[in-house]
Amino acid sequence: MKEPIFTGTCTALVTPFKGDFIDFEKLGQLIDHQIENGVSALVICGTTGEASTQSIPEHLAAIDYAVKHADGRIKIIAGTGSNDTAHALKMSDAAQISGADGLLLVTPYYNKATQKGLYEHYMYIADRVKIPMILYNVPGRTGVSFTPETYKKLSAHPLINGIKEASGSTGIVARTLALCGDDMNIWSGNDDQTVPFMAMGAKGVISVLSNICPAETVKMTSLCLEGNYAEAGKMQVDYMELIDALFCEVNPIPVKTALNLMGWDVGILRMPLCEMEDKNLEVLRKLSETKVLSTKKLI
Repeated sequence: MKEPIFTGTCTALVTPFKGDFIDFEKLGQLIDHQIENGVSALVICGTTGEASTQSIPEHLAAIDYAVKHADGRIKIIAGTGSNDTAHALKMSDAAQISGADGLLLVTPYYNKATQKGLYEHYMYIADRVKIPMILYNVPGRTGVSFTPETYKKLSAHPLINGIKEASGSTGIVARTLALCGDDMNIWSGNDDQTVPFMAMGAKGVISVLSNICPAETVKMTSLCLEGNYAEAGKMQVDYMELIDALFCEVNPIPVKTALNLMGWDVGILRMPLCEMEDKNLEVLRKLSETKVLSTKKLI
């Protein structure tokens, strides 16, 4: 049995910018806020953190800062995936030197690797690092998906700790759990599937929603871990309107916009991401006037 890097809620944290630079003071405030609300782990420089538009030095600086600022209070998982295996390993090496607790590695995008290629890519990295890895399956962004059979082969490696499963397929999750059992942990990669996946045996969620509703997301996953799926299911339904709004445009456009509406001042989106369409912005504005967001306006 593999001990999961975390259980419950891990926030895929946004990266705040001030002008053309990372706003490290704001990043520290966001980290503290997540810790205060009971989140178990943070992904730094994942998709939500706009890693794809960061230079290598600032990407690594964000990871290093998060590890030092968290100071052991929360697990820090570094986004180090790439479509270049050698580059992914280089970033992973740097993250573990900084003291990250784990690595999140998205499937190689654009290359559209075969299942054999995916296996060899992840095994190459896993054989050369010393901290746990989470595989990230998000075919809507990368154009390639794992099969449960490939997950089964990869589960044999002791450092491949689990999967952020964002394919949207309950079938893949069910078949993977049937094949891998306790040798592969699964976390939902989609906020709208947190409770269904946990009801099947997932250990929690790597969440966008928890950027703006950390305590509520923690409560939802805690209820699941306690086996209270009926109450957790009610929360899942109650938050669907907000979850849908957070994905009405490509992530992280809506969540950074929501944080700014709440007063967090996390700055711009880096191009080619851009400001929201007016019609979608209006949806978020209306939500910001409800108890869902207005009660979170802390600064």
